[in-house]
Amino acid sequence: MSKFKIHDTQSAPEDARPLLDGAREKLGFVPNLYGLLAEAPKALEAYFKLSDLFGETSLTPVEQQVVLLAVSVENECRFCVAAHSTIARHMVKVDSAAVDALRDRQPIDDARLEALRRFATAVARERGEVRGAELEAFLDAGYTRQQVIEVVLGVTMKTLSNYSNHIFETPVDDAFASEAWEPAAK
Repeated sequence: MSKFKIHDTQSAPEDARPLLDGAREKLGFVPNLYGLLAEAPKALEAYFKLSDLFGETSLTPVEQQVVLLAVSVENECRFCVAAHSTIARHMVKVDSAAVDALRDRQPIDDARLEALRRFATAVARERGEVRGAELEAFLDAGYTRQQVIEVVLGVTMKTLSNYSNHIFETPVDDAFASEAWEPAAK
């Protein structure tokens, strides 16, 4: 049982309330992660800003979801895998087979997206110590040096939410429940 409160717009610290109001207006509800991050308004603000900046990168929306899902799977974040599976499958329209492959730690049929999945996973798993063949495979797939750094930005965003969700024991929102996920035994 979590020792953290899932805040709403009434219980949240004053500085977090407008952020939660904005989320409710945009999404129609306040995801549990946001309600928990609201305990530290600057952390919630940072997450929103990182998300906005990552959304403005040269990576396509599909590629962004590949990064966010790959990292969340690598970090075994139940909440974020469910949330990004929902976003990827239903909002961004990522190929369903690709979403399933990401969730199952399996190769994606699309070679370029597979190179992205492998690179994002390696960045998270190796804490940025990615050189040699893994980096070359990413660049050889047509990605740029700029996109190397943009993947690191996505990993940064997911590290904040994945680690927070582990500490919070964040319950999956009803909106994401159909994509609930449990990590497979390694």
